[in-house]
Amino acid sequence: MTLTLGDVLRSAGIDPADAQAIRHAFVREHENTGLPGIYADSTDEEILAYTRRQSASPRIFPATLPRLWVVFLREGGDRARLWSVLENRGEVANDGALRTFDLVESEHLADLKDRLVIGWRSPRTWRLNGPTAAAYPVAEIADGQPIPFPGFDRLVLDRAQLEAVMRDHRYASWRTALASVAGIYLITDTRDGRQYVGKADGAESLRQRWGAYAASGHGGNVELRGLDPATFRYSVLRVFDPATPMRLVDEAESHLKTALDTRRHGLNRN
Repeated sequence: MTLTLGDVLRSAGIDPADAQAIRHAFVREHENTGLPGIYADSTDEEILAYTRRQSASPRIFPATLPRLWVVFLREGGDRARLWSVLENRGEVANDGALRTFDLVESEHLADLKDRLVIGWRSPRTWRLNGPTAAAYPVAEIADGQPIPFPGFDRLVLDRAQLEAVMRDHRYASWRTALASVAGIYLITDTRDGRQYVGKADGAESLRQRWGAYAASGHGGNVELRGLDPATFRYSVLRVFDPATPMRLVDEAESHLKTALDTRRHGLNRN
């Protein structure tokens, strides 16, 4: 059985009837609008701006459009690689020649951006209704490019980033690094600035400890239960070899709680 774009869309909660597919080619000038085209080195901002402006002719671009635009970039032959899924929030300008749309990137298929490749069966067609595009075959789901670990001193993650680090294969080197050390970490509630100093020691690595936060939000800490983790920010204060005596890790944790005053003005209770 051939995997199709429709299968991918439906698995992401997208009804093909609520979408259209667009395949951009790298051209000097947009054939329908006369505006400058895009190139292989165009930025995401330039591609978004290019997509926002479309012909006002209903023969070229339909008067009524779906909410989601699944945008691909043309590759060699009949291949098209996913660039992004955009949410159409409506037309904001129309001068009779050009229509401009309020388009924003959605989270749909974000994990497949630059990875999903489909076979585009109609070489002369650049726009398809969702149900038509749904029948197009998936040619490839490529491995995503690994994201280099920035080092413990530069590691600052919001809640969504923490969840991605714990599950996304692109962050494999990050998980390896976190699994190799014990340490003292800081959680900041960015809504009010209150902070929590915690530790991972003994048999528990930073990866295990932060994995618990990614799973539950509070990691079993009484001080964090009842708080919304959506605005938490995670960083590392000190790292230790896993063989470091727990006494030394405890002393460092206590010192940092005192230095940051997290018992009196933060989220630590002891």
